[in-house]
Amino acid sequence: MEQATENRHHALACRRALEALRNGVPNGEAVRMLGCSQPQAEVRFADLLARAADRENPPPSALGMLVSGDFGSGKSHLLTHLERQALADGFVCSRVAVSKETILYDLGKVFKSAMDNGLMPDRSGRLIEELGQRLRPQSQEYAEFFRWANDAEASGVSPMFPASLHVHELSNDLELNNEIEAFWAGDRIKISRVKDGLRQIGQLQNYPFRAPKAAELPPQRMRFAVELIKAAGYKGWVVLLDEIELIGQYTLFQRGRSYAEIARWLGQTGQRYSGLVTVGAVTDDFAPAVIGADGKMDRDYVGPRLEARLYQSLVPEAETGMRLLERECLPLNPLTDADIRGTMETLREIYCNAYNWPAPLLPERARGAGYQQRMRYNVRAAINEWDLLRLYPDAQPETESDEFRYEYEENQDLERGSGDGADEQAERE
Repeated sequence: MEQATENRHHALACRRALEALRNGVPNGEAVRMLGCSQPQAEVRFADLLARAADRENPPPSALGMLVSGDFGSGKSHLLTHLERQALADGFVCSRVAVSKETILYDLGKVFKSAMDNGLMPDRSGRLIEELGQRLRPQSQEYAEFFRWANDAEASGVSPMFPASLHVHELSNDLELNNEIEAFWAGDRIKISRVKDGLRQIGQLQNYPFRAPKAAELPPQRMRFAVELIKAAGYKGWVVLLDEIELIGQYTLFQRGRSYAEIARWLGQTGQRYSGLVTVGAVTDDFAPAVIGADGKMDRDYVGPRLEARLYQSLVPEAETGMRLLERECLPLNPLTDADIRGTMETLREIYCNAYNWPAPLLPERARGAGYQQRMRYNVRAAINEWDLLRLYPDAQPETESDEFRYEYEENQDLERGSGDGADEQAERE
């Protein structure tokens, strides 16, 4: 009976893995079963985790790396593998895909997405709520966190953060504490609510403060969140930024701000985010197509555009971000025929276990240097052909496909839907 139950669970896990692979978005099960063939990236990532977790010699700011590869070459697969590695090593991990809703140059939106999508090694609830429950005021970690938050010079955060932390520690008002946690995670809160909490615990006179400016909150929330994660007993926070190439569709001004954000997330701006590790994935043709002299020439045009829009202070950071994308990306290892054969055999075993059906060996495909060499093409083609053979045994399936090339044309819908004007206004108020 136990063996039969175990077999059913394994078959279900295999089906889930196949469904994710059909859709081109590998999940944790698929990555675990197929493994990862990018040892350079794994070694470098392990080193970043070790440095971020070093409490005796903590890094002064965030640590990070960029990986690049062709569309369908395995970047998302690698990020999922690194996510599993980070969780196993005791880090909180957040996966953020750059999109129309999560625009890279808006730190507030990227931060909120990271908090909303955060995973913990040992809990499955909403990240900010679980972190709040794990805080232990009597612990050494919490004491260090509390001292850090109340040291304005060391923390660089508004007094509103230590004030809200003190209320969260001593107040019995669960509704108020939930509002405070939501504020830490990126939502708004009325100043009066925090001051009411201070009044309840007899600490109002110890925390005189005004509401911080809207533009100041995202970087302060980010610093606070990293320290909160460590105070809750985790080694640090890993953020995985996927599909960075989407910024190629932004306007020149938006791309300039996005480059500055890449520099921030990778710890190249001098700002203090010790314990944060960021890995970004981008297509390998992005830099020449968008930054380089043979493309949109952002290297020449971004600085003047930022200056013209009164964002002179971002020019050095934007230039750093462009340099990172041009020179510091770790290219994914190209797949060999042996890599593809090994993956196809493992995939066939997964399919056999998923449907209790003997999936046949498929003839090797003629492969070139283009899309037919991509793992995504080979995996989806094999799954589709096995589906047809399982359902229609007499079928003779042949897979036809077209090569996908990413377009970096500016998309005005991204600008209209971004609220960029409101963001600029908030930054100048």
